[in-house]
Formats: sequence, C-alpha cells, structure tokens
Amino acid sequence: MFGSFRICRCLTLAVVSTVPFFPSKADAQLWTWTKEQMLQYTKAWTGERFPDGRPKVPDQWLDRAKDTSAEEITISNGGRGGGGNVYSQYEGDFRVLHPELKMAGRAFTVTFMPPRQDLDSVVTAGLRERGIPTLNNQYVIDMLQPGDVLVVDLYGKHEGGTIVGDNLFYYIMKATKGGGLVVDGSFRDLDGIQDMLMPCYYRYAHPSAMTPQTATVAGFNVPIRIGNVTVMPGDLVIGDKEGVSFVPPSQAESILDRADTLHIHDEWSRKKFDEGKYKSSEIYSSPKDPALQKEYQEYLTKRLAEIKAKRQQH
Repeated sequence: MFGSFRICRCLTLAVVSTVPFFPSKADAQLWTWTKEQMLQYTKAWTGERFPDGRPKVPDQWLDRAKDTSAEEITISNGGRGGGGNVYSQYEGDFRVLHPELKMAGRAFTVTFMPPRQDLDSVVTAGLRERGIPTLNNQYVIDMLQPGDVLVVDLYGKHEGGTIVGDNLFYYIMKATKGGGLVVDGSFRDLDGIQDMLMPCYYRYAHPSAMTPQTATVAGFNVPIRIGNVTVMPGDLVIGDKEGVSFVPPSQAESILDRADTLHIHDEWSRKKFDEGKYKSSEIYSSPKDPALQKEYQEYLTKRLAEIKAKRQQH
C-alpha cells in the first residue's frame, strides 16, 4: 500500500500499472529504481551514466548551462518550459539564496512523506535488522557526487520540513562542489548559511529541526514532483534569478545549442539598435529587410564558429 501511494504521486497511472517500484536493499520503506528501471525510463539518454544507471551529462554541458537564462530554455518553435513541454520544465516562486549565482548540475532526487506511526514502527524494526539505526536526510545526502544538485520534494512543508541546517548545507556544498540545492520545503540556520556560496532555491526558512517524527524519507532517485513539474534523476538542473528548469538529459545539448543562437541573436539586435538607424520592429524579433536578414545570418554563422572554436580550446 505504501509503495502504491508513493508511485501514484510520482508517475502516471499507466506506469504504475505496468512497472512497480521495488524496495532498495537497505529497507522496506525507502523506494528507489533498480538499475534496470533507471535504464528503461531514461533510455533516450545514450551518454555516460553513474554506476546506478543515473544519466551523467558531461561537465562541459554544466559549464555551458551556467551561461543560459530561463527564457533561453526554449524549443525550436518558441515554446517555453513547463506546462508539460518535453524539452524543459520550469518552476518559479522560490526564495533564491544567491541570485548572483547560476545553478547547473545533475538532479539527485529525494522525496519525503508525512510520518505515520503504524507504518513507521514496522519500517524501523526492518531497519534495525539491517543495521541501520535511523533513516534520515543524511542517509541520502551521503550519496551525493560532484556536480549533483539535491532536488527535494518536501511537499511544501514549512515547520519541521527543514532538509538541512548550516552544517549539512556546508557538507552538500563540499560534496557536490557547489552543485546546489532545490527544496520544495524549508531549511534552517539561514544566518549561518547565507554566506556559503552554493546556489539554493527554497520555499521557507524556519528554525525547527526535521526529524523522523516530522517528515519521513520515502524515496531517492525516482521521479518526484517539484511544484507543478516532474523531475527525473539525472535531469540537467538550470537555475537563475527567476527560477529553476529541469531539462531531460537527452534534450539538453539541443537546448544549449539553441541558447547559443539566442545569445547571438540578442547580441546582433543590440548592435543594430546601437547604430540608431532602425526602429525596433525593423530588427526585432527578426529583421524585415532581406539585406539585414543576410547580414544577420552571416553574423550568426561567424559567431557560432568562434564559440565552437573557443570551446574546443578548453
């Protein structure tokens, strides 16, 4: 019953009816994908993976993602993230700890549920049999890798939904090498955290502590919900001042390429505006005059070649 409840929250009914979740080897409550399931549900990704099968987009793409903004994460016909678009999913309305920092990393997903005494008593007994005294946030935090972003579904919980305080925030910063934290919930010790330079998106700050009595770890590296979007393990997580986008790994390179084109388009448009000879409608969003169209295409080709050459040097 527990597994069915959690799956219904995370997956479509079609997925639930065909492929069940299985408990991890560690305990009967902590749900995760097997490697085979991870491969199955992320089969569109053909690149490198972590040992558990989680997609591992290249470090170079993380560097490129830090040069993008939310409005540049688009599909070729102009669609934006969110609303079920297949390229990216955008979630805003976060408090942003460091608006000056861009976030770019690989999603490590964690989900929590409200505790229930009769269920938790059975789980606790099973944990002790396996030599695990307590199932808590550190159980999954200790699995983080460089470049990860810890993405946490804490169902918007305020008091008692504080995923970390300043010490564990510092640990995440070191373990992920500044990857980041996205929590649909809270953290505590804002005074101690605010000077730690790691990107962080959160709903609340609260002095209370999260314990097994206030929130229960339900799963890691499974699909989770953050606001109105579904996040998959290994998604490319991109955050800026506006909010966070969760990009399917198989679509990430094409989106980053598209962002290069948008950068150059903006660059050229502003150069033409600087000349003071054109009305905005003559240049933006695309030039109307055939001669200007030709000029833009030549500029675009030249700049894309320069960007590619520069990346190859690094």
